[in-house]
Amino acid sequence: MAKSSTGRPSRAGAVRKGTKGSKAVGSGGQGRQALEGKKPTPKAEDRPYHPAGKVKAARERYAAAGGKARPGARSSNERAQDAQQYGGSRPAPARRVKKADDSEMVTGRNSVVEALRAHIPATALYVAFRVEVDERVKEALSLANKRGIPVMEVMRPELDRLSGHDSVHQGLALKVPPYEYAHPETLLDQVQRRGQTPLFVALDGITDPRNLGAIIRSTAAFGGQGVIVPQRRSVGVTASAWKTSAGAAARTPVAMASNLTQTLKAFKAAGVFVVGLDGDGDVSLPGLDFASGPIVVVVGNEGKGLSRLVTETCDAIVSIPISSGTESLNAGIAASVTLYEIARQRATKGK
Repeated sequence: MAKSSTGRPSRAGAVRKGTKGSKAVGSGGQGRQALEGKKPTPKAEDRPYHPAGKVKAARERYAAAGGKARPGARSSNERAQDAQQYGGSRPAPARRVKKADDSEMVTGRNSVVEALRAHIPATALYVAFRVEVDERVKEALSLANKRGIPVMEVMRPELDRLSGHDSVHQGLALKVPPYEYAHPETLLDQVQRRGQTPLFVALDGITDPRNLGAIIRSTAAFGGQGVIVPQRRSVGVTASAWKTSAGAAARTPVAMASNLTQTLKAFKAAGVFVVGLDGDGDVSLPGLDFASGPIVVVVGNEGKGLSRLVTETCDAIVSIPISSGTESLNAGIAASVTLYEIARQRATKGK
């Protein structure tokens, strides 16, 4: 093996770096720009990704729409663009794939009566043998007879089996077809045509049907016009949701979004504020100063909260002040508190 002048073995093609005495390569002015003064930092409201910037953008959209109860009224050009994008018509409402017989059992006296009052196309009314008859049972039997719905008297063990052993049926159960979901944008158009200020609740990954039922009930109680659920990774209107809603599911429409993020963006384009609920929000609920405008409140998953894409889409992230000893609020309770505050502020400003 060949040796170098120092007596060390050398290898063809070897490159020795950091040799003593070698000249250091200068920066050539490359760092000169870093030493120069930077431009002034933009204001928070001028930064599009800052919470204040999102609120400002939402206000500008609302102002551009005229600040009226129908901020989402689209021009003929915008409607033409929608038609071109969707091939001449708006996309059909998203539907879950159903089995041949995927009927639901609405259980509980209040829920059954409300469903019958709302003319839900029921196929059978089940009554427990020797049930204790009260005014609700009488009304359920009367409504079923008037509509020609078959009334079946069954033993309690059979009614337990039909309604699910974890369901409290109170001696009444109503068999109804699969729930028919509305389309979110169609629902928004209907509300705007009626001259109402939109108030919706959107669910981001809610999987507990009792939370859905409670949110439907609160939406109806505080003047909301509908609830939006995503097509995937979310609970639908099941018998348990019917039961928890105490019949409000018969009066408050539920829409299904094939893509929740895109639906929220469409609502924003129509002048609706998108408000997400999170414990680390930028805005405190009492400081929700745009409650009088059109709003959709987004409630996140029971454990994970709001997803990243939905969080980035929201105009503002709102937190509910709670005591330090409580870690968080149930999704249904958080939605109820928020809806109450919005309804209170609207009533106060309306005076």
